[in-house]
Amino acid sequence: MSKKLEGKIALVTGGTTGIGLATAKRFAEEGAHVYITGRRQAELDKAVALVGNATGIAVDSTRLEQLDELYARIGQEQGRLDVLFANAGGGSMLPLGEITEAHYDDTFDRNVKGVLFTVQKALPLLARNASVILTGSTAGSSGTAAFSVYSASKAAVRALARSWILDLKDRAVRVNTLSPGATRTPGLVELAGPDAGQQQGLLDYLAAQVPLGRVGEPVEIANAAVFLASDDASFVNGAELFVDGGQAQI
Repeated sequence: MSKKLEGKIALVTGGTTGIGLATAKRFAEEGAHVYITGRRQAELDKAVALVGNATGIAVDSTRLEQLDELYARIGQEQGRLDVLFANAGGGSMLPLGEITEAHYDDTFDRNVKGVLFTVQKALPLLARNASVILTGSTAGSSGTAAFSVYSASKAAVRALARSWILDLKDRAVRVNTLSPGATRTPGLVELAGPDAGQQQGLLDYLAAQVPLGRVGEPVEIANAAVFLASDDASFVNGAELFVDGGQAQI
């Protein structure tokens, strides 16, 4: 049986943990050579060892000169990109009344600035019919207490995809948003702090909000990313694919 991404060159930003790491592994299993970025070399080395057919490059997606260096290397080594998963990002919680400029800047730099320039600087390398996948969130279309800045940043990501498909229509590059619901990742559980009991309490609370009665696993989001990256999604463009157990649909 042929693999869905056989011979493809893929880039997964923020690929050292959670959804990014699970997606890099699935891309490689489907035949792609995967470039993985992250900010810490030790975690990158571990991710490359887990993924197998991969190259790790230390990149902070908010640093434009580092993105330039990333794409210069990919261009030199491969000459093209077939799949770009702009996944690097994150956020923290603060309620209205306590939001600081630093909190806002950090969230929007990671989730909007970083995504925007990750995609824009990739344009010279993107092959015709390439697939660009942006990591959104159910938070971008529903309210969450103390999470308004993060939610707004993910709503912005969704808006970028809608306009970019018009900018790129002559190149047949597809841009879609993949929006996970509550997923068992380090980034999610750490919102509850370092205490394991509080982390499990957060997961239990979130599971109760999901019609399927549980939180997602990173590989379940990764499987959806494989679909969007592959020719199976050749007529899927500008869409938001929720992988959330129904959480955003009620």
